[in-house]
Amino acid sequence: QVQLVESGGGLVQVGGSLRLSCAASGSIFSGVTMGWYRQAPGKPRELVADIAGGGSTNYRDSVKGRFTISRDNAKNTVLLQMNSLKPEDTAVYYCNFFISGPDVSYNYWGQGIQVTVSS
Repeated sequence: QVQLVESGGGLVQVGGSLRLSCAASGSIFSGVTMGWYRQAPGKPRELVADIAGGGSTNYRDSVKGRFTISRDNAKNTVLLQMNSLKPEDTAVYYCNFFISGPDVSYNYWGQGIQVTVSS
């Protein structure tokens, strides 16, 4: 059973930075898509950014130019560098490892980590 463990969240002032990290235990297929989602109180969970096995990235419009996602396949880790944070970035952030194919298929979630941006 693979587990995802997030770290790096916390409280930061507007304009500050945080770096989230998510590490997977166990063996992970290198082609997995790694992503970060977030959920604010009373709102649905939304995709923040993801990075495919080949390295292509995808960001929601509101974080473009401020957030950067990266991955280290050797360490089964995905990072999210968050700069110029805004109060609307406040949420619980979840990492996700997903792959769906004929030979391998899984969808793993981390437990979530709180990010709070104070004004």
